[in-house]
Amino acid sequence: MAKLPVIVSFGGMNAAGRSSSHHAYKRMVHEALSETAMINTWTDLANRMNIDISQGLNVETIERIKQGTLIRRIEENSHYNPDKVFYQRRAALKNSKGFQFTAKKSELPENPPATWNITDIDNGQVSVQVSSDLDILVPGSYKSTVSSAGLLPSGFNPGSLYHSKHHPRGLQMTVYGASDAVNSLGISWETALQHVRPDQISVYAGSAISQMDDSGLAGLYQNPMKGNRISTKMMALTLPEMPADFINSYIINSVGTTGSNIGACATSLYNLRQGINDIQSGRSRIVIVGASEAPIVPEIIEGFAVMGALANDEQLRKLDNAAVVDNRRACRPFSTNAGFTMAESCQFMILMDDELALELGANIHGAVADVFVNADANKKSISAPGIGNYITIAKSAALARHLLGEKGVQRSFVQAHGTGTPQNRVTESHILNEVAQTFGITNWPVAAIKSYVGHSLGPAGLDQIVASLGVWNDGYIPGIKTIDQIADDVHTSHLDILMEHKAAGLKGEDMLASIINSKGFGGNNASALILSPQQTQNMLQAKHGHQKMTSYHKLNEAVVEAVAAYDQVAMSGRESVIYQFGQSVMDEKDVTLSATSVQLTQFKNAIQFEFDTDYSEYL
Repeated sequence: MAKLPVIVSFGGMNAAGRSSSHHAYKRMVHEALSETAMINTWTDLANRMNIDISQGLNVETIERIKQGTLIRRIEENSHYNPDKVFYQRRAALKNSKGFQFTAKKSELPENPPATWNITDIDNGQVSVQVSSDLDILVPGSYKSTVSSAGLLPSGFNPGSLYHSKHHPRGLQMTVYGASDAVNSLGISWETALQHVRPDQISVYAGSAISQMDDSGLAGLYQNPMKGNRISTKMMALTLPEMPADFINSYIINSVGTTGSNIGACATSLYNLRQGINDIQSGRSRIVIVGASEAPIVPEIIEGFAVMGALANDEQLRKLDNAAVVDNRRACRPFSTNAGFTMAESCQFMILMDDELALELGANIHGAVADVFVNADANKKSISAPGIGNYITIAKSAALARHLLGEKGVQRSFVQAHGTGTPQNRVTESHILNEVAQTFGITNWPVAAIKSYVGHSLGPAGLDQIVASLGVWNDGYIPGIKTIDQIADDVHTSHLDILMEHKAAGLKGEDMLASIINSKGFGGNNASALILSPQQTQNMLQAKHGHQKMTSYHKLNEAVVEAVAAYDQVAMSGRESVIYQFGQSVMDEKDVTLSATSVQLTQFKNAIQFEFDTDYSEYL
């Protein structure tokens, strides 16, 4: 019998705040929640944002928190000033008499042009006479056409929580997000390791477009042109699978399966698919999946802007017939819109097979029934949407009907890709509408949380999953609050595209499942079926029986308490991330080999040579 991949923990940070304990979700639906329910979330955000609340929360402080979260204007103190983006322009200086200048000898090129006559002056200074035209780069700045983005909460610096020198921002976020997920497990990682072999752990995590700031790929390519050196770390830390490598080496000390399956905007769902395949097959019992993306750098913004993919300021002003751009409403899924809004995020999820989750008393936040991936076949444009997403959504709906029945599939909702582009509003709504009609769904609720947190590329699918898990904690499906109408070309006959938060019963009990949809550049389509915590427990009861579930609930009491204790510490601003650099390092003296196993000194259980694949009929 296939193992069921159970979601036992999650963590990270996006523009709405910390994911664990559903804080980011609550920030999105705060209008639907009571003041009492929001106190912890406002407190958590205040401490993330370094806002003094020693005298307590008040209306002004909460408003400041709101203004410093979700999509907003790009902030100079954490990223750059979109009105003054640095660049250099080429210039050819011409003078029939040539040019003369002085400089430090160390500042001259190693091989000066033949037309330069260099004379030593003193104190390392030289005089240079140039007898030809002089090509130079003139520093300057330009005003970006795009000033909106989904930024981590104002004032939050993940690199300040550990020794992060020379780490690109995406890897700083990885350390924070993966630590948050591990700390939110409610079970010490060492305890979990006692129950599995060290090769029964998988980590699939990465980024869609690598580490792009000055400590990563930007520095690698730009430093020589800016007169700076390439550092020893830039090349290695640039690799897109580096989030998985950091988790293995510095957070969980793992020798298990690792990697990252890159799929543009579907990257995190691709990694999720890898992880659940390992659990379903029995190859792994614990899996960490995720992604971290820090794309709010001028070059990435400019690259997408020149493609016409981003909502630029002029377009947004025209939509509103206004003189000032409304950065907060830059992303408008399924309405009159102009393009998507770039965002940064780190999201990580821990899954276990159902037997281990019950044995450890782990929290059950839901289960991943399956993830479907299909390409678009022949296309007119590599960036245009295609037909593959019809397949992934239809497969997800078919599996929902198979597991939940004809009535059960009616009790599902969709977390749409919902980018806010004119193409997406038509194509994705048509896909969802056709599938709803095919499976007899009359009024399928559709959410689009990129309207809150923007499009984080690699982590986007997990942003959506985390929001779905929140529905099963607080009972509301997030509405699209940045729009005031559904566009005329959007297909809606069988859809309920939510413009307001939709009540889904106590702890979301009206909804048994959520379909998560991702559509990526290049034809990377992925859709996942996520089962609610209650549906998951019902299935586990059917498989394992009443006695086993009773035992599980007793074990789970301590786990719930441990998670709540971590949340209180983190909420108060006293959290510490896990970063075990240089600790418990093993070498050849720590390895004992036999013909049947490998024993490592840092792990209780040996790695046994067992093979699932039986080729005996070929022998």
